[in-house]
Amino acid sequence: MEAVQTAEPLGSHTPTFETVWAALQETGRILKETAQRHEENYREMKEAQRETERQMKESAQRLDRQLGKLGNRFGEMVEYMVVPNLISKFHELGFVFEKAYRDTVIKNQTNNIYAQIDITLENGDKVMIVEVKSKPNTADVTEHIERMEKVRAHADLHNDKRKYLGAIAGMVFNDNEKAFAMKNGFYVIEPSGETFTITEPTGDYSPREW
Repeated sequence: MEAVQTAEPLGSHTPTFETVWAALQETGRILKETAQRHEENYREMKEAQRETERQMKESAQRLDRQLGKLGNRFGEMVEYMVVPNLISKFHELGFVFEKAYRDTVIKNQTNNIYAQIDITLENGDKVMIVEVKSKPNTADVTEHIERMEKVRAHADLHNDKRKYLGAIAGMVFNDNEKAFAMKNGFYVIEPSGETFTITEPTGDYSPREW
């Protein structure tokens, strides 16, 4: 026997105002709860971010204080160990320096030349200009290049034909900064045990003369 499908009366499942209003209220409630959860999550995230920033700031301040102490200790090391032994250390690299000076200044107002020099080693042929930093960065290396150019200009004004070389001494040398210093032709001086070592630019790099 063939089945006969009977159409349902039109409007038997038509939503009423009450059902639509109830659905809208439920949707509104869900959206409100979702928004509240998102707001709570955002507040928690911001609070966590502020706490992280606070901890990072405190860590940076502690690091600055520690570096300051290192800088003072490095200054002492320069005064009591580095300067007296630099001549002998550079002698191992083939240099024969006869004199060493600390904290010298070159100044020529007429030609706008001014430079402060931490350590100067010299003989009749060569002069080594050493910049001392607790933790050298690339800006320090760039500044030392500018210092070397001023020193060279000052030497030319005084008919000084000697070759000028540069070195950077640091308590803490990152690999990138050390490579950048040697790339620009500087010798690198850094602590090693109870003394210090001098690394000469080699390989792809070579000592630069001004």
